[in-house]
Amino acid sequence: MESNWNNFLKNAGEWVGTFTQISTDGEVLGSTPSILTLAALEDNQLVKFRLRRFASNINEQPTSDRVQEYRSLGRQAVFFDTGAFSKGSLQVAPFAEFGAEYGFVAGNRRSRLVQLFDKDGNFSSQTLIREIREGTDAQLRPDLTVEQLVGKWTGTAQTVYADWQEPTTYTTSLEIRKIGDSLHQQLSFGGRTIASIARIDFPRLHFDDGATPRQVLLLPDGVSSNIPVRVSHRQAFVVEAGWLLSDNHRQRLIRSYNDKGEWISATHVLEERVS
Repeated sequence: MESNWNNFLKNAGEWVGTFTQISTDGEVLGSTPSILTLAALEDNQLVKFRLRRFASNINEQPTSDRVQEYRSLGRQAVFFDTGAFSKGSLQVAPFAEFGAEYGFVAGNRRSRLVQLFDKDGNFSSQTLIREIREGTDAQLRPDLTVEQLVGKWTGTAQTVYADWQEPTTYTTSLEIRKIGDSLHQQLSFGGRTIASIARIDFPRLHFDDGATPRQVLLLPDGVSSNIPVRVSHRQAFVVEAGWLLSDNHRQRLIRSYNDKGEWISATHVLEERVS
């Protein structure tokens, strides 16, 4: 695995996109245009970040213009070899908001997702950011559907740990079947197999049979948002985002927290549909 900084540099460029607010039920509420610039300077030792957001189109004056410089990255941000990244809260704490952000990169496309939970730990909002590299003709992906996920997927996962122990790499297998109004899923990794069943309530998938009820929201641009209904500093949980970047290729980013609410790892999964 390359260094965190070198993987961060794979996001360099000017990205034209939209910030789209999405309800906790998966409903699109509204969008605002944006231009994000990540400029690598001083022989890649400095990255200048600039984010401009606009009321209706990028040819008008921005409503906000944020500039920041980076010479290092915080512990909470993990960048993987494709340039994909996840970052977020290091600790779930009582009476404090909790959040996670994910970013996927493929050629001239980026797709990012922000999940937020309120001070009581309840899922409260999410923002989808869809970006195209300036000057290219890259296209957005279609809205994600249940049928696009059905099949057998094999992949490779890489996990980076909060205590900076050596990262681990392992294979994964995911089989998804649609039976009536239910989605049956079997995930195998690291010698473990987890089976689960979701009730389909498009664009939501409700996983109610585990210790922690979860829902997966199927979103525009091939993105999925996988979250517990509530996060707690007393129960282990994961939060996740996925991106179907082509019909048979998918990436997932997972952040794991222990039963003290502490962030313990970040995982990136590269999957290919084999049947």
